[in-house]
Amino acid sequence: MKYKILYIEDEEHLASIVTETLIIKGYEVMHYKEGTRVLEHISAFQPHICVLDIMLPYIDGYSLGRTIRQAYPKLPVLFLTAKSQTKDIVEGFSSGGTDYMKKPFSLEELMARIDNQIAIHYPQADARSAQYMPQEFKLGQFRYSPQLMKLFTPDGVIKLSNRETEILNIFCLSPNEPIDRRELMKVIWGDDSYFISRNLDVYIRRLREYFGNGSGVEIITLKGKGYHFSVSDQPG
Repeated sequence: MKYKILYIEDEEHLASIVTETLIIKGYEVMHYKEGTRVLEHISAFQPHICVLDIMLPYIDGYSLGRTIRQAYPKLPVLFLTAKSQTKDIVEGFSSGGTDYMKKPFSLEELMARIDNQIAIHYPQADARSAQYMPQEFKLGQFRYSPQLMKLFTPDGVIKLSNRETEILNIFCLSPNEPIDRRELMKVIWGDDSYFISRNLDVYIRRLREYFGNGSGVEIITLKGKGYHFSVSDQPG
């Protein structure tokens, strides 16, 4: 399926570049220069994510975020802004944002963050697709933040890659349940070929290394089926 992005940005040159890149990436994009009719646009377009500039004419992004959050509490909102002080970032999240990017930004990072928000909020794995991804998971002696793409361990913080985050998101939504290997590949890569299978093996090995032995978190291989993401309260 094509995921839909409602993109509100008044800088025409930037908007053109971002919109074109998103379309090439495979997204369906609806762009507007300002957001006075944002709820009408959402109702008509039914986006999967909103990407909002904060400095907009008529109504600012923070106000738009609050309006969206009240009407659509589970719709992800990614803020783009030149404001970089801590208070601005805090206001962004308190205004309904699920992620926040500072300008100038790289298109590669923007794509990664949008992909991550889609993976977090729309994991396409049977009943798991209807669940809302929490901001943080407690995994034995670890803490995992999907939004920050970070795993907090007793020995420090591990910055996860986009693929590692996507896999761990699905595992965290189905702890102590069997996860089909082919389904996992189709969800993340859209393909279950031999090459993708080898890629998955690499990422699973990395995640196992991050959690280590005796930590209370284990990725168990179910022969001929997939994985069991085992999480216990006490390591051992």
